[in-house]
Parts: sequence; C-alpha cells; structure tokens
Amino acid sequence: MSNTDLSKFPVVVIIGGGFGGIQVVKQLADKPVEVVLIDKHNYHTFQPLLYQVATGSLEAESIAFSLRKNFDSQKNLRFRNTEVTHIDTDNNVVETTIGSIKYDYLVIATGSTTNFFGNKEIEHYAMPMKSIPEALNLRYLVLQNLEEAILKPSKEERAPFLSFVLVGAGPTGVELAGALAELRNHVLNKDYPELSKEEMKVYLVDFLPKVLGPFSDEGSKAAQDFLTGMGVELLLNVKVDSYDGHEIKFEGGKSILTKNVIWSAGVMGVIPEGIAKEGIERGNRIRVDNICRMVGSNNIFAIGDVAAMITDETPKGHPGVAQVAIQMGETTGKNIIRLLRAEQPVPFKYNDKGSLATIGRNKAIADLGKIKFQGFFAWLIWMFVHLISLMGGRNRVIVFINWVASYLTYNGGSRLIIRNFKREELHQKDEQVSKPD
Repeated sequence: MSNTDLSKFPVVVIIGGGFGGIQVVKQLADKPVEVVLIDKHNYHTFQPLLYQVATGSLEAESIAFSLRKNFDSQKNLRFRNTEVTHIDTDNNVVETTIGSIKYDYLVIATGSTTNFFGNKEIEHYAMPMKSIPEALNLRYLVLQNLEEAILKPSKEERAPFLSFVLVGAGPTGVELAGALAELRNHVLNKDYPELSKEEMKVYLVDFLPKVLGPFSDEGSKAAQDFLTGMGVELLLNVKVDSYDGHEIKFEGGKSILTKNVIWSAGVMGVIPEGIAKEGIERGNRIRVDNICRMVGSNNIFAIGDVAAMITDETPKGHPGVAQVAIQMGETTGKNIIRLLRAEQPVPFKYNDKGSLATIGRNKAIADLGKIKFQGFFAWLIWMFVHLISLMGGRNRVIVFINWVASYLTYNGGSRLIIRNFKREELHQKDEQVSKPD
C-alpha cells in the first residue's frame, strides 16, 4: 500500500511515537479506522531513564523499544519511519520526507525539546538531554572530559574538566545531579585512580529558591538535603547570563570554569510547519479545546507536551509529564471513535496520580496526593513504577539486572566511549545572541 492509497475506512494519522501517540494507537485497535503512525525514529524512548543512559548506568537499547514490534498484532496500523516537513491543513495532507499522507483525522503528539530561550550561544555549547542521541552525546562528553582531566598536570588545569554544572532543578536536573554525585562518590576512584573525587564538582543551578519546584515543600526540602549530603553544590535564586564553552557566567558576577554544562531549564513544544501561528501559545504549544482538538479545526488534535489546554483550572496548561500525554492520548483515541459515530465527545479531565523523583541510592521523593514521603520506601516505589512502565519484557529484565548489579557493587553499568563527541566552535557571525528569559 502506498502512502497516498485511499482506505475504505477513515484514516487517522498520528505524528509521534511517544507516550501520548502510543495511547492513541492502542485506543484505535480493532476499530473501523486505518491508523498511520509517523515517527523519525523507529522506536519509543522511555525518557524518564535517559539520565541513566547519560551516566553509563544503562545502555540505550534497554530504554528503547521497536514501534513496529510493539504493534505487530494490530492489523489496522501502518508505521512510517519518516520526518514531517509540512502539514497542509486545508487539504488534510501531511507532507513527509517519503511523500504525502492524507488524513481524515490528525493527532499531533510530537512532544517537546529543550528550550534555550533564544540564547544561541548557550544552545550551541550546553548539552541537552531529551533524546537517546543527546543522552549518548552527553555520556561521551563526560567520559572524554574525565580522560582529558587525567592528562592535566595541575589542579587548576583539571578543574574545568571536572566541574559539572546542571541548569534547571526540576526532576531531570535533580536526578542527573544525583547520578553524577554517585559517580563521583563511588566510581571515580575505581575507574580513574589518578583523580581525586574532591576535585570533581557537581553544581545544580536554578533561578527559583528551591529544587523540584512543582513538588511539595516537604519533598523539595528532602531533595535538597539529599543532594547537599551527597556533595552537590546548590546555586538557587541564580540566573544564567552566558556560557561560551569554557566559562558559565551568572547574573550578579559569579562564574565557573567548566567544560560540562547540562541544560534542563525549560522545554518547548515541537510543532510541524503548517500550523497557524495565531493558534500557538507560550512555550510553543498548540492551543486546544477541552477535547484536545486544535482550536479552529474540526479534525486536528494535539496532545501531551505540544498541547496547551487553557482553562480556569489550568491557566498555563497542563504539566509536561508522561501521565498528561498518556491520559490525553486515551481520551483522544476514544473521542475520535465517538466523532465517527456522531456521538458527543467526552471532555478531557486530568487525573494527577502524583510525582516521583529519585536522587540516588535509597533516596527518592514521592508526592502521591495527600500522601507524601521520602527516602528508601519512596525509592522502591520509584523503581517499581518505572520498571513496569518500560515497554518490553526483555528491557524490564535488563534494567532490573543492571539496577541490582549497581546496588550490590557500587560500580554497575558500562562507561564506554564508542564514538567521540566533538562540537565545532560557534561561528563569529552567530555570536550575537539574546539573553535567556
């Protein structure tokens, strides 16, 4: 069947094989529709564990799962490994690098990418971590800089290679800071006996006065205590001014010489070309109504990080977490069938199941509604939830074995430099940049 073949059933095109897109596909299984799933990768990424790939605790394949294999029994699905170049909303056509695909209903589930707030210099030199390739780049940069530090004769020369600055103290920044601190405390002297762990510095920076801003005060305070106890230096109420690949500067005059700046200070939606600009909200998200349908359209939906459902209850939209995408995907899939049957669609209602974050061995935060606790039991819950949420039984077994080995030996994972990561210098003509908000 070609990309342009017309089906005897309505065609539902889903852009993005993330948490939300997968849920839409599941809801449309065995329904009288043809489903076309589009993604530039042929796998689903379990993003909550990207930080463990970045620090060498897990291999990339253990948090990825083939989209084709996941839906090999769903007869009404076609998968296309391609990139979307444009959406023709007037003619109901998605233009891709392999041709045009017509749709009756379109679901945009493209997720988000790192937001550098317009600062091209920081975007060039800082390391994002929103995909497996980016996590691997970060792993190779960290390991290469540790190898480089060994060759430097003085403490001053080693310092930039052994200083790690994480910008953004949300769950990603906190979890990665904890992982780097554990690498320093338990692994550095084993893998790199020439280096002193006292020389390796881990900084966590945020312009807010606390870490884990969306969490409860008790959870935030516990996370802060865990981090400082592990040797992470917190720079709160601090705003980044610039980073040129050698020195990160903060408003107020403070600066740190470093080759390692990791940026998790914000995200923005990934919107394909062709969506009207007037329908795009702050954070590069598509404005949707209460059934996740793009405002001004009757057959285009947006879900997850790329959607902005502005209501009195959610004046800034919903949080960019997996549960929002999953629940929006479930609702959207069911509502598409309701619309085809000329039935009334059901408004989306988010059920907040709580928030989890881990800081390291035996240390985690669990905010589960009115139930809030921290420490070892929260850590067990975090592991259980993430393990059962992984796609693929093989992946669950591999991750579990890796976690057990790391817990027992303090030295799990494989920190291999399979390929070198090299970043080109920023061209002089591109160095005129604006400051981040």
